[in-house]
Amino acid sequence: MKFLAIDTSTKRLLVIAKGEKTVITDLPDCAMQHSVRLMDEVDRAMKGASLSLKDCDFLACVVGPGSFTGIRIGIATVKGLCTAAEKPALAVTSFDCLAYAEGSGKHLCLADAGHGYFYACPYDGVKAVSPARYLSEEDARAWIGAGYAPISGDGELLGGRDVSAAKGLLSAAEALGKDAKPCAELEAVYLRKSNAEEGR
Repeated sequence: MKFLAIDTSTKRLLVIAKGEKTVITDLPDCAMQHSVRLMDEVDRAMKGASLSLKDCDFLACVVGPGSFTGIRIGIATVKGLCTAAEKPALAVTSFDCLAYAEGSGKHLCLADAGHGYFYACPYDGVKAVSPARYLSEEDARAWIGAGYAPISGDGELLGGRDVSAAKGLLSAAEALGKDAKPCAELEAVYLRKSNAEEGR
C-alpha cells in the first residue's frame, strides 16, 4: 500500500510518504506556517520515498478536531492533489492518530481546545466507544476516573502520556486505507464554533 498522509490540524506539520521507502517529516512547531511550508515538505518527502501521486493508492488527511485554519489547509491540499491525480482520499481524525499510536487499552484521546477545555474521545484499543466531545476539564476527568487513561500528542495533558502523532498517523493510514473514498467526501471535524464565530 502506497500513500501520502498529512496532518496540519495542530501547530505540528506532519507529512508521511510511503512508497519504496517510508519518509516521515515531523516539524513540531509550524504554527501559522502550514500554508507556506506544506507543499515543499510534501515534495521532499515524496522524492525521498520514490513516490509519485500516480503511484499512490490514496491520500490521507487529518480532518480534526484541531486548528480551524490548519484543518482547512490540509483538506484543501489533499482534495486538490486527489482531484489532479484521480485518487481517493482517507479522512483520519486527530483521535484516530492517538488511538493507533497507543494501540491497546482504554484511553481518553485528548487535544487542547484552549481556555481549560479539551477535544476528547474515549477509545478501547482503536475503536471509539462514544462520540467525540468538547469537554471541560471536570468532564474530561470524569472519563479518566472511569478508567480511561489520558493520551495526547500535545504534551502530557491532564497528567496523561504524550504519544507519537507520526506513528499514529502512519498506523491509522495503513489500517484504514481500504476505507478511502472520493475526495469530495472529505469533511472537517469541528466540535465547537471557531473563536470568530463565537465572538459574533
